[in-house]
This record gives sequence, structure tokens and C-alpha cells, in this order.
Amino acid sequence: MAAPLEPETTPEEYRQRALLMADLGRYDEAAQEIASGLESAPGDASLLATLARIHLAAEQPGEALRAAEKAVASEPGKLPNLVVRAMALADSRKYGEAAQVASEIIRQWPADAYAQRTGAALLSESRNGQEALNAAWNAVRVAPAEAEAHLVLAVVAARLRLFDLAQRAYAQALDLDPAIGDAQRDVGIVRFERRRWAQALESLADEATLPVPPDAEGDYPQPFPRPYPAPDRPAPDEPETTSSTSWTGESVVSRPQKPVLDPSNESAEAVRQHVLYGTNGTLVAGLVAGLMTLTSDGISRMWAGLIGILIFVGVVFVLNRAVPEPLAVALARLRQNDRALAAAAYVGFVAPLLLFVYALVGGVVPLVAAMVVAALAELLILTRR
Repeated sequence: MAAPLEPETTPEEYRQRALLMADLGRYDEAAQEIASGLESAPGDASLLATLARIHLAAEQPGEALRAAEKAVASEPGKLPNLVVRAMALADSRKYGEAAQVASEIIRQWPADAYAQRTGAALLSESRNGQEALNAAWNAVRVAPAEAEAHLVLAVVAARLRLFDLAQRAYAQALDLDPAIGDAQRDVGIVRFERRRWAQALESLADEATLPVPPDAEGDYPQPFPRPYPAPDRPAPDEPETTSSTSWTGESVVSRPQKPVLDPSNESAEAVRQHVLYGTNGTLVAGLVAGLMTLTSDGISRMWAGLIGILIFVGVVFVLNRAVPEPLAVALARLRQNDRALAAAAYVGFVAPLLLFVYALVGGVVPLVAAMVVAALAELLILTRR
């Protein structure tokens, strides 16, 4: 009698394994667990969002943003996906886009304490101001017993240099959960946001210390419903305790060495599409310039030079934004994996420049060469396997 088949591992089981690996600081193995899950469920938003958090924890914002964008594309209105996308955008220094996502989170979930505090913290990272402070206040109002809400209020206030408010908020966070004091040393992604806010507050300690201020009724800024009480503090000679999962050094963490989400296909498609745009434009511009020579050689050359430069700059600029990685890296990857497309790209870049050469020196040879090179680039694209 044949042995019963073992049930297949579900995407959620892969995700839970990844969380366990990440809690040990083994982000490389965690990423591989997610990769195994994505083989059977390529568009699973939970796997993709978890992968983004793994890369964020491993300080790989580019890979994190790629995974976060796919997670949002798979489930656009899911709060955790928007949160991880905003974090990845901020870590990638795309502060304008990060602020837009954070503001969207605050507006869409006004009664959700997690959404309000996370949106406030992320907005303060990218574009601090009254909106972030209001959302942080709202998070504390909605969930006054959650330590992380007070921690976020402390971070937002410190960034606004409202240090008295930051002191009281941090004291209340410690009162509700003393483990907040060691949160910045945690490893893993289960409490990744708490660690992120704690590290942000620690980085602000150079500007102002955060001791518990003298208790003063009425000194606390409105509209908070009550002043924060000063929590019990350990004696000065009492040894500090650390979390059992404290960060003990870089050797604890093993980061992913290879990207889980291969950007090759996305880059190849973007290059193919934009090079075709450029070569088609070059062919049309060359044909028009040739017809213009029947009336005025000078106007023809001026037209060809201007359009050639515009095509070249436009294709390079737009393509640089379209590929999910630096353009130089994408082209280098193409040279290894798809030589025909790489050759088409370089030939396509040269074609509009030959129109500029025609503008400088005149003559029919540069003009014909531009059109022939553009046609060759299109032929390479259309005939590539």
C-alpha cells in the first residue's frame, strides 16, 4: 500500500518559517523561505510584504521597494502593504512619494490606531509637520494603552523639537511597556516597526536627552486628555537589562546575498519598449529631415539636431526611471543574459546622436546612417529570441 502523500507547504507556512529565521537574524535564510513560497504563489501579497520587511531589516532598500511595489500591485488597498511601501520609499530617499503614501494611510484609516501611529511616524520621516503630529495625537487617543502609540508621539515630537512633549510621551511608553527601552536592539521583523521608531528616537538623543521631566499638572500641551505620569525608574546603580534577542553585533545578522525577485524581466521589457520608441522617433525624424532638404538644407539640419538630442535625452531619462534598478546595472545584466537586446539598446542610443552629427556636418551620409542604425536596432529587437 502506497504511503499517503504529504500535504504541500502553504504560502503562510513559508511565511511563518521566514519570520522564525528573521527572528534569529538569519535574513538570508528567511528570504529563501519566501522565495520557495513565491515559486508556488508568485503574486502572494503577504509573502511579498514579508520579503520587503526582510530586506528593510537587512538594510537593502532597493530590494525592499521592489517587493513592496509588487505587494501593493497584488493587493492595492491593504494597509500592511502600503506601510511597507512607505518605509521602503523613505529608506530609498524618495521622500516625496513616501510622504504621499503616509498621508494616504492617515486619511484612509482615521479610527485605526496602527494606521494612525504608523502613518504619523512615516510622514515625520519624510515631511514632518502638523499633519504628522495630529495623527500621532489621534493614535494615542484611539489606543491610549498601547505603548507604541506613545513611542511614535515621542518620535514625531522630538523631530519637531517639542522635547518636553517627547520626554513625557517616551516616559509613558516605558510605563506601559518597559521593553520599549531595549526595542532598538531587537532582531527580526515581527516587531520591526517598534525597533524602527526606537532607533529613530535614539538617533535624536544627540539633540536632546529624554529624561522624565518634573511632574507638573497643566504643563502638558493640549489637546492630550491628561498629563503623562512619571513611571517608576530603576535606581542609578541598578544594572540595565537587555532583551534576550538583543543586537550583539553585525556578525549576528546574515543578509540576503542574491535578490529573490529577479529584476531582469522587468528591465528587459522596459529597455525593449523605450528603445523601440526611440528608434521609431529617429526614423520619422530622419525621414522628415530628408524631405526638408528639398526646401532648405539649414532648416533640415536644425530640425534633425534638435529632435535627435530630444530623443536621446528623453529615452535615457524615461528609461532610467522605468527600470527597477540603476540603468547601468540593468544594461550590464542585459549584456550577460540577452546580448541581442543589449546590442539593440546601444545601437538605439547611437541612432539619434547621428541626427545631431548630421546637424553639425551636413551631408546625406550621417542622415542615412541614423536611419539605418535605427532600423538595425529595431531588427535586433524584433528578431531576438
